[in-house]
Amino acid sequence: MIDVQNLTKYYGSFRGIENVSFRVEAGEVVGFLGPNGAGKTTTMRILTCFMPATSGKATVAGYDVFKESLEVRKHIGYLPETVPLYLEMTVESYLKYMAKLRGVPKKRVKERVETVMEACGLTHVRKRVIGHLSKGYRQRVGIAQALVHDPEVLILDEPTIGLDPKQVVEIRQLIKELGKEHTVILSTHILPEASMICRRVIIINEGRIAGNVWLEGGRVTSIQTGEGAAVQVGDRRTLSLLVRAPEEALKTALQGMPEVLDVRVEDIHDGVVRLSVDHTPDSDIREKISSLIVGNGWGLLELSPMEITLEEVFLKLVSREIEGVRG
Repeated sequence: MIDVQNLTKYYGSFRGIENVSFRVEAGEVVGFLGPNGAGKTTTMRILTCFMPATSGKATVAGYDVFKESLEVRKHIGYLPETVPLYLEMTVESYLKYMAKLRGVPKKRVKERVETVMEACGLTHVRKRVIGHLSKGYRQRVGIAQALVHDPEVLILDEPTIGLDPKQVVEIRQLIKELGKEHTVILSTHILPEASMICRRVIIINEGRIAGNVWLEGGRVTSIQTGEGAAVQVGDRRTLSLLVRAPEEALKTALQGMPEVLDVRVEDIHDGVVRLSVDHTPDSDIREKISSLIVGNGWGLLELSPMEITLEEVFLKLVSREIEGVRG
């Protein structure tokens, strides 16, 4: 649905992005994650035909963004970082106006406006002047205008920026619902937002793709570096243990469990051993481990799951230390 190949943009001598390549398949909800100034908005603006690239190629819904920009615009809905709203118009009149600008047939304008107001939770404020709405509701109106022509692709640039915590939760839920019927690429620098909404995150740093991260239920399952190297983290899970016990006897006992893949002693202090235990992902062995430790007369001081976080992966990818990730 979105295919980007070696996209490069220079502003004079300043490099905005360089050799950016990625694909987004139909039906995917993909996060575009990076620090401020990493190149997220530049890439978004090129994909939405807002500005041209210096070099490279990009297609959206099968149309070339340079040669067929009018067709691209028909197939995308765009929410820029600063939402383009006419503050003196009511919600309903603004969306009708946008529907007409977007080429929605006259007989379908009312239907489409009703549909997007319902989807975005705007029906009860339809007669309100946009300038009198809260920032959260203005953001909803911005998403509604991006949806009004029923595009195949939604491109959302920092959709929750500046919102209060309640509004952030509401907009996140709305985007998740929209992802059931549209291909969505979501730009953000907020890590929890990406992990809660997206199944895949593309990380960009200093104008280059640093890597891809796949998630399941907010948990990192696999990683691909910008150079293409794959790091699988979904084939095991890890527990952190703090036990008062003889080190070798404890390690041997844990290694004897069939579900255990690896045992690593991290620290020993005053007879207390801190260690990490990797085990198969389809097993919950916490109860078995606690029974083993208590049954041997040792003291179980701590037992907690350890899962690699998107934050950890992000920091390692942008600092090129991904080989240090364990999961």
